[in-house]
Amino acid sequence: MDAQEEKKTDKPRNRRVHLANERTFLAWIRTSIALMAFGFVVEKFALFLKEAEYFLLRTAPGASSSLPKKIPGPGYSSVFGIVLVAMGAAIGFLSFIRYKKIEKEIDEDTFLPSPILTLMTALALLAIGMFLLVYLIHSL
Repeated sequence: MDAQEEKKTDKPRNRRVHLANERTFLAWIRTSIALMAFGFVVEKFALFLKEAEYFLLRTAPGASSSLPKKIPGPGYSSVFGIVLVAMGAAIGFLSFIRYKKIEKEIDEDTFLPSPILTLMTALALLAIGMFLLVYLIHSL
């Protein structure tokens, strides 16, 4: 009888812990989606700016026919956007792996916090910030 009572008291506690794990997983998924969306916008906006520049140069009064006939490449912004999308996908995948690992550890009562995914995200954001800083200073 004591084992049944213990299971009853453990069940709500574990349920709460599992729900907290799921909320954390969903927060990581939102972060992943935000990074991918931002990367997509950066990549497409760079292409839009190049096309707009090309169009404005071609239609400007007194534009010479010596202007290039092809649209210039999107430059670093395109690469940066692709990297952001890839990082978002990687964070989404790693967050699923972490969710399943923690779920198993909660059931086995062996959970120990691991800062790897958090550290990777912080370092990635630091790298993004530094890249944007250098990119913006270079484009002045």
